[in-house]
Amino acid sequence: MPYPEFWNPKNETLPKEELRLLQLYKLRRLCEWAYARSPFHRRRFDAAGFGPEQLKTLDDIRRIPFMTREQWMESQLEKPMFGDLVATDQTHAIRYHLTSGTTGRTPIRVLDSTKDWEWISEMWCYGFWGFGVRPEDVVYFAFGYGSFIGFWGAHYGCEKIGTLVIPGGAQTTEGRVRQIVEMGVTTVCSTPTYALRLWQQATEMGIDLARDSRVNKLIVSGEPAGSIPAVKRQLETAWGTKCGDTAGMTEIGTIMIFECSHQPGGTHIIEDHFIEEVVHPDSGEPVGYGKLGERAVTSFGRGFIPLIRYRSRDMVVKVPDKSCQCGRTGDIYEGGIRGRWDDMKLIRGTNVYTRAVEAIVREYDATDEFQIYLWRKDDIQDEITLKVEMKPGREAGWQELQKKLAADLAHAHEGLRFNIERVDHGSLPRFELKAKRLVDDRPVVGQHSR
Repeated sequence: MPYPEFWNPKNETLPKEELRLLQLYKLRRLCEWAYARSPFHRRRFDAAGFGPEQLKTLDDIRRIPFMTREQWMESQLEKPMFGDLVATDQTHAIRYHLTSGTTGRTPIRVLDSTKDWEWISEMWCYGFWGFGVRPEDVVYFAFGYGSFIGFWGAHYGCEKIGTLVIPGGAQTTEGRVRQIVEMGVTTVCSTPTYALRLWQQATEMGIDLARDSRVNKLIVSGEPAGSIPAVKRQLETAWGTKCGDTAGMTEIGTIMIFECSHQPGGTHIIEDHFIEEVVHPDSGEPVGYGKLGERAVTSFGRGFIPLIRYRSRDMVVKVPDKSCQCGRTGDIYEGGIRGRWDDMKLIRGTNVYTRAVEAIVREYDATDEFQIYLWRKDDIQDEITLKVEMKPGREAGWQELQKKLAADLAHAHEGLRFNIERVDHGSLPRFELKAKRLVDDRPVVGQHSR
């Protein structure tokens, strides 16, 4: 008997009008719960003169003030350890997680109840089933299984689907490669950066993953690189299979968007469980289809810590559902997550984003790892240096590569000059979780360099 294409056929194909009515109903319930149970939200709602009874249409969501990470962190500091956002007694929690802290900020502490955790695993079922994972699959998680939530929810989602799940924690990269081949793994889950690292390690071991493994699906998450065409091409060539992108946030529910097997050039929004607004990062006003803006997310599934209009700082472009032929009626983020507004660095009047740099670097097959290094020359002028490792055996092409990278980066950044520096292979950091490829060594404003 053939499997259905959708994990939840009814909700994933709801007509738009019915989908919006469902969202409005869930939004009212969520706001009533948050106002009654969370001092954090009651304080915010009262200050804005908002009450849940004011929600007559979805447009009324704009009556609710935005929620920010900074407010959440302040609440944690004032009332350690979890702040006053929680809406039920902490003894009901079964899960504790931390945000990854890749931006150098204090991690957010997150608690989940049994019901929350069931919902999180259900959301991963939407995404994994949508990309083609089925009960016959053997799914490998190349993931460290620490306090960072990462693929924890996906692991439990795969158990709901009925796959054989192999956790790859507490192993070397070499050990993981051997296990992927020996266990006949069909689906590998990791960050895009670590998927490349697994392939590099396999090559050093004399293993051709495209030939010697049974992997027919690669699912990545945790970095914007999963939606960069050049990175996807490298991964799909290396592994000999399709690569699907997913994205989420520890705070919100770990997966809200996913790429289906039709690969529409973007990621589907799970709109029966989230409201995803795209707003101007400065004014907070909504932007239309096809316009770059910031995601503000309302999550219906987390009752322990209600998330309502949470400013994600993610850069996205929303387009209508007609962009994909799969039949899902939720909207799509074209190109997935484009990066984070927080990641933007101003260098001599020009905005630089790590994702944009990576999109150029990955166009060149001879490049291996890279790092963006920001520094200040003579305490006056900001400089940007791209440190590049070349793949072994490709060193003879360095001078030509250096010239092309410099030209391409300058062209994409309003003529900004990048210093291009070759470093020894293996000298730059490798990452299992989210990559930290930007190092800002400029003195903090108000301090003198030493």
